[in-house]
Amino acid sequence: MALSMAFIVLAGLLLNYIFTKLKLPGFLGMIILGVAAGPYGFNFLDKNLIEISGDLRTIALIIILLRAGLGISRSELKKVGTIALKFTCIPGLIEGFTVAFVSMKLLGFSFIEGGMLGFIIAAVSPAVVVPFMIFLTENKIGTEKGIPTIILAGASADDVFAITLFTVFLGLYGGSSANPFLQVLGIPLSIILGTAVGIITGIILVRVFKKFHIRDTKKVLIILSISIFLKGMENFLQDKIEIASLIGVMTIGFIILEKLPAVAGRLSGKFNKIWVFAEILLFVLVGAQVNVHVAIDAGMTGIVIILAGLAGRSIGGYIATIGSNLNMKERLFCILAYIPKATVQAAIGGIPLAAGVASGDVILAIAVLSIIITAPAGAVLMKLSYKNLLE
Repeated sequence: MALSMAFIVLAGLLLNYIFTKLKLPGFLGMIILGVAAGPYGFNFLDKNLIEISGDLRTIALIIILLRAGLGISRSELKKVGTIALKFTCIPGLIEGFTVAFVSMKLLGFSFIEGGMLGFIIAAVSPAVVVPFMIFLTENKIGTEKGIPTIILAGASADDVFAITLFTVFLGLYGGSSANPFLQVLGIPLSIILGTAVGIITGIILVRVFKKFHIRDTKKVLIILSISIFLKGMENFLQDKIEIASLIGVMTIGFIILEKLPAVAGRLSGKFNKIWVFAEILLFVLVGAQVNVHVAIDAGMTGIVIILAGLAGRSIGGYIATIGSNLNMKERLFCILAYIPKATVQAAIGGIPLAAGVASGDVILAIAVLSIIITAPAGAVLMKLSYKNLLE
């Protein structure tokens, strides 16, 4: 496993450098590396590393969300609160149901099968979106109207909606006794609980940091360990109560910034350094989950369904900005930033097949295809457009 890790880091750094020189997002090179070296490519990577890749990807995602939280001030969040709230659900809901109805027409799916596919695809990828929003924040691009904050806050909660609704449709297919209405009602509750846990944890950490002299490096380890624990707690309690732990993770950073701004600045720098390594692991291991052969099986029909979903998401993004102070260029950028998909699709795309859903193989194929199409397209569009669309 050590050799695989060394290979991932060295090859990842090289491809990141090459793609950056080509004026493309560096993580695209890392995803391609993962596809090529993973079990569905040349199978270079140690199988033990692949087995724990889910945990490693979660840790990397936690690192970037903590970094995001440490950069969101209360004044920013206050300024964009309403729009960010709309972005958490409207684009994803319209995309999910658009995919559901289109797949019923083109693939002969039932509404329940279409719903499963729709809400697998509907989840935006924080792994792709968050690092770019942090880049915009650090360079003061689009910050006057809080555009990076809108997308950061919206993208983290968007996944909660998508995964919960996917679970509802999966339960309906399997005849689960869980009440679908109560499950949907649990979405805002999980977001509120996640935020509350983050606030309480953040306040406790602030008090500890004020009372005891702790080196910044140890502070980082404490915060990271507690955040991983919160994610584990979510998994442990998911059969009883849903807690949006990743929103809680961002909230911890937000509270520390609010109460200890000087400390937050130093910690942010530390997390930036850790992210250099975590980013490579995240995107290479996401790529390793992508089965290109399965994606090819989805064919043109899969592409049409994905594009129809993106059209629905774009309409939802536009609706979410109605009544805001964003101009048309800024609205367009928000829509483009909500295109990429990767982590959620890689994580849950195969669940219907494993659960014995009749169309599970087709659902998996389209989920994989959505990563291949939208992750590079969304990243490139954000990179090419932000100078022209944002102030």
